[in-house]
Amino acid sequence: MKINRRDFLKTTALTSLYFAGFGAPTLASNSPKKNLIVIMLRGGMDGLCAIPIKGDKNFEKLRSKINLDRTLALTTDFDLHPALKTFKRLWDENLSAAVHATNIPYTGRSHFDGQNLMESGGKVPYQEKTGWLGRGMKVAGLTGKGLALALPMPLLIRGVPMNNNYFPVGKRLPSRSTLSLIEQAYKEHDEKLLGENLNIIMNRGLKNTSSDDSWVLASNAGVELSKPNGPRVAVFEVDGFDTHAAQGATNGAHADCLSDYDRIINGLKQSMSKEAFNNSLIVTLTEFGRTIKQNSSNGTEHGYGSAVLMAGGLVKIAQVHADWPGLKRKELFEGRDLNSTIDARSIYASAMSTVFDLDFKRIQKDVFWGENLQNLSDKLFKV
Repeated sequence: MKINRRDFLKTTALTSLYFAGFGAPTLASNSPKKNLIVIMLRGGMDGLCAIPIKGDKNFEKLRSKINLDRTLALTTDFDLHPALKTFKRLWDENLSAAVHATNIPYTGRSHFDGQNLMESGGKVPYQEKTGWLGRGMKVAGLTGKGLALALPMPLLIRGVPMNNNYFPVGKRLPSRSTLSLIEQAYKEHDEKLLGENLNIIMNRGLKNTSSDDSWVLASNAGVELSKPNGPRVAVFEVDGFDTHAAQGATNGAHADCLSDYDRIINGLKQSMSKEAFNNSLIVTLTEFGRTIKQNSSNGTEHGYGSAVLMAGGLVKIAQVHADWPGLKRKELFEGRDLNSTIDARSIYASAMSTVFDLDFKRIQKDVFWGENLQNLSDKLFKV
């Protein structure tokens, strides 16, 4: 019997949490501890569902069965999905923002390849064995014991020594037969560190919350991130955005996933100290967007451009930053998708530059191999 990654993830909690970066470098006495929180939205988040364009009759026609019947107002051009209530409250305080018509430079429409690339930051699936966040932490000197409250540790934070991982919170340790199946599955992906991680799991007990609820996980994370010697990086993952059928509109499958994201930022805001939240940045990550047109099952297919949602005190101002490509057929990618006009890796490189106090060009060179990325730090974040 074999178990693959997708099958295993179906047995875990909808939302998982990972900590890293306990071994922070010594900060100057007047330098606050800054935190970077990444929320991976697996399955392909529909950026035009989360942040719909206003008044586009053609778009409304193409989504007649899944068009939102009510929204929250953001700007003269964009609205917000009503499930994102916390995001809107933060927006009103200049503590949230978005980048639209963006994504990683991947157009292949495969979940496996896309998720590998969104975490590695590369252009060729499975070529890189470390993640862009892990490499960024290494450049920043954030080595030392980390904690991951799920298994397996995401590729995103690999690359930093001793970022050990735990089985999902609130669950009993898996049986040795289950661990053996997991090990078999990950041999297919050449996961060299899995054996060490399995030994760690089997030889230490579990701690933290007994609930898998996203708000509870976020609340616990907020407490840890607020500690002066606590972690500086946290990674959540929310599954379920692959809505090929019955996507829903104001309510439904995609709305439920957006609500889960919203509960995470709510839990963080309520549990973090004011100083910690003001010195934190929360960004989303997804493998691709979804098609403009609904399908015959009232869902959407794998697309290209999406949106990156951001929150925290390090957000510069409430805004939807975009180089908007338009939604006319000739403006769509392959005639079917919102185009991506901003490489999302530019956002993540700028975020790490801001939070880790590193020169953008160093991040560009040492984390993203000298890729032609745009420094968006002064446009998006408080620097």
